[in-house]
Amino acid sequence: MNDTAAPSGPEITVLQSAMRGLACKCPRCGQGKLYAGFLNLAPACDRCGLDYAFIDSGDGPAIFIIMLAGAIVVGCALVVEVKYQPPFWLHAVLWLPLILATTLLPLRSMKSLLIALQFHHKAAPGRLIDRAK
Repeated sequence: MNDTAAPSGPEITVLQSAMRGLACKCPRCGQGKLYAGFLNLAPACDRCGLDYAFIDSGDGPAIFIIMLAGAIVVGCALVVEVKYQPPFWLHAVLWLPLILATTLLPLRSMKSLLIALQFHHKAAPGRLIDRAK
């Protein structure tokens, strides 16, 4: 039996999967912990036993976070520069903490959201198909 197959029962919606992801819970049962550390995945769910070996979120979560954080920080920095023209050291004092907050805080839940959506949509590596000539 494939461990990534959904259990027999009511079909789980995309919203339910997304909420499980944002809560950093197991994508199958929604009860077990997904992480063993800050970004280190547990080997398997402690509730339903789902093997997490299939998970490969890659750089997707980091790219989303970089794009969102970049837009927020650059937008705020531009507004402050145009309106107040503070010295460069003040920019560093203002924006370094904001950069850390907007990148590190949402990274864990963004990674688990993408993992939950990967599980929900039964994502698999691309395969070449042999086409008849």
